[in-house]
Amino acid sequence: MTSTYTTSKTFTITHARYITSKVAADLRQLRLFYGRPDDDQIDAYAEEAALLLRDGYLERVDYGFRRHGANLGPQWVLLLRYVVKDGVLDDDRSGRVPPGVDVSGTSFWSYLTYTAPFFALSESEREKVKAALPVQRIAGREAGFVSGTWSSNRTYSSADHGVARSVFKPR
Repeated sequence: MTSTYTTSKTFTITHARYITSKVAADLRQLRLFYGRPDDDQIDAYAEEAALLLRDGYLERVDYGFRRHGANLGPQWVLLLRYVVKDGVLDDDRSGRVPPGVDVSGTSFWSYLTYTAPFFALSESEREKVKAALPVQRIAGREAGFVSGTWSSNRTYSSADHGVARSVFKPR
C-alpha cells in the first residue's frame, strides 16, 4: 500500500514578524552600543520590513551609520544589511553586532530596495503599499563605503523564508 501527501506552507505576517523581531533585536543592540536608533524607530523599521517581507516586496534593507565625506558623498561607516532569501535557512540567534566602532559625526540611516514584483504593480498600487507602511521613505541613492570589511554571520528564517545578515565595519 502506498500513500501520498502534499504539504504546503503559507508565509504569514506572523512568520514575517518573527524574522523581523530578530532584526529589531540587532537594532536594539546598535542602540545599546551607539545610542541610536530609538525604540519607536526600531519598532517602525521592524513592522515596515515585516509587511514588505510578507507580501514579497522586500529585496534588501540596510541599517547603520553614515558619514558625509568631503567630495565623496555619504559613506557607510557601520552597516547591517539584510537580504531576503527563500528556501531552507538556518534560524540563528540575533546579536553579535560589532561594538566599539567610531560613529562620531555620523547619522543613523536606512536604505531599502524593493523586489521586481513590487515594481510590477501599477504606480497607484505601489503608492498604496508605501502609504500603509510605518516608515515613509524618500527616494535616494545608495551611499558608498569607507575602507572596511564585510562578514556574513547570521540568517533569520521561518516557513522557508528569511533574511541573511551581513555586517560592514571599518578596518
